[in-house]
Amino acid sequence: MSESASSAPKVLVLHGYSQNASIFSKRLAALRKSVGKDIELVFVDAPHVLEPVDLTGHGTTLDMLGASEASAASEDPALKPRGWYKTDLTRTRTDGLEESLAHLRDILRTQSFEGIFGFSQGAAMAALLAALLERPHHHPPFLVDGVPPHPPFRFCIAVSGFKVAGPLSAAVFSEGYATPTLHVLGKNDILVVEERSRVLINVSAGKRVVEHEGGHFVPSKASWRAFLRAYMLDPTGDIPGPGPSSISQPGSGAVTPLAG
Repeated sequence: MSESASSAPKVLVLHGYSQNASIFSKRLAALRKSVGKDIELVFVDAPHVLEPVDLTGHGTTLDMLGASEASAASEDPALKPRGWYKTDLTRTRTDGLEESLAHLRDILRTQSFEGIFGFSQGAAMAALLAALLERPHHHPPFLVDGVPPHPPFRFCIAVSGFKVAGPLSAAVFSEGYATPTLHVLGKNDILVVEERSRVLINVSAGKRVVEHEGGHFVPSKASWRAFLRAYMLDPTGDIPGPGPSSISQPGSGAVTPLAG
């Protein structure tokens, strides 16, 4: 986890499948610089270290997943790929999901966060966590001495996000969730296609949907960095979209095999 060195509002940041906190922090270096001292981005590692067998046979590569630096064979912890849960080709299994929620619960009980930012599988977890903080009784192990570990977030940012599969997720999202959520979609994302992201968007009552022209990554142009910074500082404000190349749907509007 990154160090806490300021009194700026904190945003919890969840990396994608096969990345880790160190890799994702480097990928978001330009955004970290843009938010400066106004927002503290706190990058955390998923608890599950991935083995080579977890990264083969699904038709994707580490480069496609935004983790070209990662190496399951490396002894360097900074290069070890991690995941919030493991799945199979059917995307119906979420092995390790409960452990990740317990890991995040223990972080939330010791620190206060304004919001949460996630990419790919991390975005799926970010939305699930935002919804769970609204209705923690849907997963009693998430409670600490019978009470939630943290108040609901003021916002959630889900880049290339999707709805986690399985009964736990179905229960948590059964009534939708209200946390203001910025859904960022890549128009050319072939790993998490728009139809898959729309399943999550459809249960998001406080949604704003913005598209970029690229694929499976967090957009990093200056206009996007300024937009993301402004959203984190004022998630319910009337913030202009990141530029003419984007398509923005305001909140009032209504295939990642490995990341699934």
